Amino acid sequence: MKIIQVNEVKFTETYIEGLFIITPEIFHDNRGYFFESFNNKNFNQNINNIQFCQDNESKSSKNTLRGLHFQIPPFDQTKLVRVVKGSILDVVVDLRKNSSTFGKYYSIKLNDKNKNQLLIPKGFAHGFLTLSDECVVNYKVDNPYSKDHEK
Repeated sequence: MKIIQVNEVKFTETYIEGLFIITPEIFHDNRGYFFESFNNKNFNQNINNIQFCQDNESKSSKNTLRGLHFQIPPFDQTKLVRVVKGSILDVVVDLRKNSSTFGKYYSIKLNDKNKNQLLIPKGFAHGFLTLSDECVVNYKVDNPYSKDHEK
């Protein structure tokens, strides 16, 4: 497991290579809170040179299952997932045939309290189950949606 601390953000690699939990430092005061949800320079200096091209958002009610989805090359996607409102059980499966963790899965609860994010590299199926009454999930991708490449 690799842990990288960059300013206020911690990048923790899971047991699956390339799959990171990103934990921000949250600054609280009498007005509320502030945290940096994404910093391109810090991110790319410490993870990879990923150029996100699109932000997506989904809203779902409790017990909604989305996924498992993935896109095949050349439209395969790296995703950066975070919960804006509510809580989810996020699940990924490593579909990279040359990976030592091929076929293995990883799951994590993401929510609007801890602000953790999950960086999912290309070659993974991804889905989530909503655990709260209302859930809003935001995710950045480095390739646009392609119906012809979706599985």
